[in-house]
Amino acid sequence: MTAPTPSSGSRYQRLIEDDRVHGSLYTDPAVFADEMERIWYRTWVYVGHESEIPEPGDYVVKSIGPQSIIMSRDRQGGVHLLLNRCSHRGNQLCEARRGNTGALRCQYHGWTFGPDGALLGYPFRQGYGPDTPKSGLGLGRVPRTDAYQGFVFGSFAEEGPTLLEHLGSAREALDRVARLSPLGRVELTAGWLRHEVRANWKMLVENETDGYHPQFVHSSIFEVGESHVAEVYSEKSAATARDLGGGHTEHDLRPQFRHIDVPLAWFGTTEQRLPDYCRAMRERHGDTTAREILVDGSPHIMIFPNLFIAEIQLFVIQPLAVDRTVQHVTPLQFAGAPDLNRRLLHQVSGSVGPAGFLLADDSEMYERNQRGVAARLPEWLVLRRGLNREHIDADGHLAGAATDETTQRAIWRHIRTLLTEECPA
Repeated sequence: MTAPTPSSGSRYQRLIEDDRVHGSLYTDPAVFADEMERIWYRTWVYVGHESEIPEPGDYVVKSIGPQSIIMSRDRQGGVHLLLNRCSHRGNQLCEARRGNTGALRCQYHGWTFGPDGALLGYPFRQGYGPDTPKSGLGLGRVPRTDAYQGFVFGSFAEEGPTLLEHLGSAREALDRVARLSPLGRVELTAGWLRHEVRANWKMLVENETDGYHPQFVHSSIFEVGESHVAEVYSEKSAATARDLGGGHTEHDLRPQFRHIDVPLAWFGTTEQRLPDYCRAMRERHGDTTAREILVDGSPHIMIFPNLFIAEIQLFVIQPLAVDRTVQHVTPLQFAGAPDLNRRLLHQVSGSVGPAGFLLADDSEMYERNQRGVAARLPEWLVLRRGLNREHIDADGHLAGAATDETTQRAIWRHIRTLLTEECPA
């Protein structure tokens, strides 16, 4: 499918309407190129977590879109986001996904760099003459790096909104995640699974806070699982689909779990099965607050453009091409909660591991969608569900019912803004 061809800004005004979007937005390589420049290389993008590099010299290979990024910790404890590209002749510096070293060494010509990206040296120095400076030959770096609750974000834009401004109301969800730890810290230490799908990245973003599909796509899991999850995604659910602004969206499950009023129902278990964790939470927060936290559970939030927290696990979305996307997924782990962490690891393996059902279900839908939007007719995708019953909630956010497409409309409004606003000179 080929998109209409007006000039850039007006083009996207025509392709993205309030209640429908044009299919070419998922299939046109020119649209993908615009998204890389105007979204992925201009906004804040989640990269990794500080707990993944706990020691000086630690590094992990991450990404911002197709760009390979080295997240490293220097001797003073500082965190850096470096481009995984030798500044000499462009060779990819790190092939291993993680490691610890005092010097990153290029395998092509032996140039070495510190964990902060500074050039340490190169072989056969006499060939460069005495006046060649080292200061301008370090690794490329992401111009802005910041973190919140240990979640590290980077932006290729040298100027723009701060990370806190970018996160806006989504900050509260990261606070909620940290509060689930008896020590107040998230630790992403369980390792990562990598799933690649032949689909456009926006299909994944739209799906993550979509409350309409689970009853159909995940019906097999609901049939065999002993939990309250199926109730959350029903027409009668008290859960809320919410636009948090800035492209961030939430499927707020708290109203439904407060209605159920059973601690750890969000996790499909009971206090009796995790006595040590529950005891530690009561010791930290007191009985009343601990119970509130354990009833509310973990958020279900998509922090635009690539960080999805789904109660028990964390997904990072990486676009590679207009029809290729990778999902990196890891179980959430919490400092001071070994019994909870073990159960999280097993449960996540069962849902998104190689033999799991949950991600396999979704991946099948992504690829079917990608094949479907290539059809010539109809050209448009409909996003009208719940439009007539949206409302402004007590916190000033646009909200809808659990199965409404409030979140999808919110994502597309933000994408339209980013693709049509004027680029800085």
